[in-house]
Amino acid sequence: MTAAKDDTIAARISKALADRIISGSLEPGSRLGQDRIAEEFGASHVPVREAFRRLESQGLVVSEPRRGVRVAGFSMDEITEVAEMRAALEVLALRHAAPHLTKAILDQAEDATRAGDKAGDVQAWEEANRAFHRLILTPCAMPRLLKTIDDLHSASARFLFSGWRAEWEAPTDRDHRAILGALRAGQVETAASVLARHVQWVGKKPGKATPGPVS
Repeated sequence: MTAAKDDTIAARISKALADRIISGSLEPGSRLGQDRIAEEFGASHVPVREAFRRLESQGLVVSEPRRGVRVAGFSMDEITEVAEMRAALEVLALRHAAPHLTKAILDQAEDATRAGDKAGDVQAWEEANRAFHRLILTPCAMPRLLKTIDDLHSASARFLFSGWRAEWEAPTDRDHRAILGALRAGQVETAASVLARHVQWVGKKPGKATPGPVS
């Protein structure tokens, strides 16, 4: 098996496990058995170990001596840290992306916002939400920055699923529309200011002890 093939399999395994962790089907503290996962995906231990490393870099799992790999937990402090990091990095990306944002890109971002408004569940809403952010940030053409933002967004999605898993109601995203309005008007700093506030908003659903959405 070539290194390139191992890398492709590792990417597939890490994405599948990340989806399970983010959705909550793999809960904090759950042990990820290397043998069992290798068998499930028909892979050797090499790509499974690489998948674990990728998940650890995203903060989704922790590797503990003599205890193996487990799904990471999270606290309100971590939620706040992720939100503040995303705010700083997404603003940086937006400032670099703004000169390259075309009407077609902004129209696609508006379509993503409308899809979020119509979402029937939290997973559909998160997919639309992530599409919006990617559309307005990707033209920055800074791959390392975008990779870091994507990892942070995965962490945010996990907090979102935790907070809204039991009871879902689609939010109307006025911030997305305000960002788009400012970008269409060429008001980049206004858009950046709204984006920073939008990403840093960390709340709780009324009457719930679990964190609310970090979009």
